[in-house]
Amino acid sequence: MIWLQFLFSGIVIVLAAIQLSKYADAIALRTGLGRLFIGALLLSSVTSLPEVLTTINSFSQGVPNLAAGNLVGSNMFNMLLIAVADLASRNTRILRKIAMRHALSGSLTMLMITLVVFFIVANIDVQIGWVGLDSILIIAVYIGAVKILQSGSVVPPPETVEEELDETVPSMLRAVIGFSLAALVLVFISPVLVSSSSAIAEVTGLGTSFVGTTLVAMMTSLPEVVATISLVRMGAEDMAIGNLFGSNMFNMFAMGLVDFFYLPGRFFGVIDPSFVIVGLLGLIMTGLALVGNLAKLERRIFIFEIDATLIVLVYFGGLAFLYSQGIAP
Repeated sequence: MIWLQFLFSGIVIVLAAIQLSKYADAIALRTGLGRLFIGALLLSSVTSLPEVLTTINSFSQGVPNLAAGNLVGSNMFNMLLIAVADLASRNTRILRKIAMRHALSGSLTMLMITLVVFFIVANIDVQIGWVGLDSILIIAVYIGAVKILQSGSVVPPPETVEEELDETVPSMLRAVIGFSLAALVLVFISPVLVSSSSAIAEVTGLGTSFVGTTLVAMMTSLPEVVATISLVRMGAEDMAIGNLFGSNMFNMFAMGLVDFFYLPGRFFGVIDPSFVIVGLLGLIMTGLALVGNLAKLERRIFIFEIDATLIVLVYFGGLAFLYSQGIAP
């Protein structure tokens, strides 16, 4: 029964994510704001809802490590998606095509991850009410990052809507309603996911830290998976990659945001220090994606691109290392 609940919630999330990507692309085209901007901010915020809601729900069940592992582990999984999408694209290297346009969003992602890692290690025991000062600073940095992404140097000029729109593109009203309904589905299905995930952690004996970093992170990242596949197939690579980098930024913002829902005290004060390793692995993978693409490394090993292959190896090697180091008690 537990596994059926887990699989059911995953299927519902997949279906909702397909609709999200469809209507987000329509919003980008109808408003003329551009796929990069909509992907990095609007779509990434909504596709990250399962991570945020799963985290909040995990507090009531007394498993904060499941919450932290979910948010930080999702960063690793999102970077894996970038590598897989790049490797799967035979005709054109997706990240080569759009590397410079995402250099800033990738750099801001690294900044946010670095801050979270620092605050976990520093354990600054300063609170404003029941919320930690570290969480408030993370929220402030995220707001600043959003303003940078909104600046004229980052947001591209409005796209030529007339040339791209056809009869298959939903109207603005339909797009907004469809996007909102799909987001609501994610809100209601997340509690089912967290309850079944917590039960799986208990039944399997793997522990909430490891299950949060792997299984739950993968399942709550399903919107990003489906949205990435759908957007690449639609030719909206800018929105796909912007969504993944933006989701990682939003995940780190959520580490601060959920502190408002953790009433016993500072959220960062109860996070297991072992999650520093998870955060650093996400940082390494993000760095590999940026360096490899900005440097335009075109060499291959057989049919494998060096940078994308390294990201995949770091992900699976990192999971093995985490397990060997006892993050799965």
